[in-house]
Amino acid sequence: MERLSQSPTDPAFVQNPYPFYERARALGPFFHWSEYGLACTGNAAAVNAIFRDRRFGREVPPECAPAIAEHTRAFYAVEAHSMLELEPPRHTRLRGLVLRAFTSRRIAALEAEIAALSHALIDAFPAGECDLLRAFGQKLPVVIIARLLGVPEAMSDQLLAWSNAMVGMYMAGRTRGAEERANRAAQEFYDFLRSYVGARRADPRDDLITHLIAATSEGERLSTDELITTCILLLNAGHEATVHSIGNGVKTLLETRTPPAALAPDAVEATVEEILRYDPPLHMFTRWAYEDIEVMGHTFRRGAQVALLLAAANRDPGVWEKPARFDPARPVRANASFGAGLHFCVGAPLARLELQVALPILFERLPKLRLAQAPLYGNVYHFHGLTALPVSY
Repeated sequence: MERLSQSPTDPAFVQNPYPFYERARALGPFFHWSEYGLACTGNAAAVNAIFRDRRFGREVPPECAPAIAEHTRAFYAVEAHSMLELEPPRHTRLRGLVLRAFTSRRIAALEAEIAALSHALIDAFPAGECDLLRAFGQKLPVVIIARLLGVPEAMSDQLLAWSNAMVGMYMAGRTRGAEERANRAAQEFYDFLRSYVGARRADPRDDLITHLIAATSEGERLSTDELITTCILLLNAGHEATVHSIGNGVKTLLETRTPPAALAPDAVEATVEEILRYDPPLHMFTRWAYEDIEVMGHTFRRGAQVALLLAAANRDPGVWEKPARFDPARPVRANASFGAGLHFCVGAPLARLELQVALPILFERLPKLRLAQAPLYGNVYHFHGLTALPVSY
């Protein structure tokens, strides 16, 4: 396996990681990323195969589990109950219970609410220009997921702060300070939701937390810790990726001067899929090998980790013609942005709906929308999103 060196915290890399992905692709299906000490792949076929192969998974093999530092105990106590980090049979049970409450009908019913909120946020824009990420991209997803769960909408800024601190644990080059912030956020988030779940048990409402509680009484049960962790996961994953998708998507639409017709009712679904393919919010996801496995000529030993480079797989020329070109009219094919297999993102339908509803409203309401200055991506990896999106209108 060829070795390749690239600091994931290098400013030039985080602003545009795609040239590195192309260099890596030229080395074959897999390469060794020196800074991570991991086998990696941006090959679409390999990424899809590993996502769907039950011999790979998210749960750490017992012999590979690292010691948990005292200053991260609260964070990993929450993670221990996350279906994102578990495999069957526990994953099957948790996901099944969540899907009983997080139904497609419940998500589809949010369409009018997403539209109304989009209009309300635009109505509140200051005259002339604003940071669209702060005024729209961050607010829309967190308010919608708060309403869906039944968490007070007034707490949206606090929820966003907790979420940002917690996802810092997944970033390259994280510091002791970042770990302590994530740990503190996890504990505060847990304490808040524990009291809130208690209130919902005493006073049921028509919200997702109440429905998750109800699902625990129908044969299979969610423990209180599982319920709280599931709510944290839905709040974090349910808006973090969508914030970046809105920001990256608006940036792409403006930079490429995509015509308004791409957001028409008969075209918006394909345009959103192209946004997700072209510049997705999550660039790397890892899997553990649970036995010795050969994939496309490379053998993984039990306990080995492999990194799936989702954004690189989304630009594999073996799947997409001229993949570095943003083309809303290209035929829709499954991309890697939401994963695949049994860990396919539970929140994908909600994220897609938010983009399909909000983006047409934004561009219809602001027909003169323009970039006020070149936006910059945050100096982080594995997530890939803007720090701000300055626009004029």
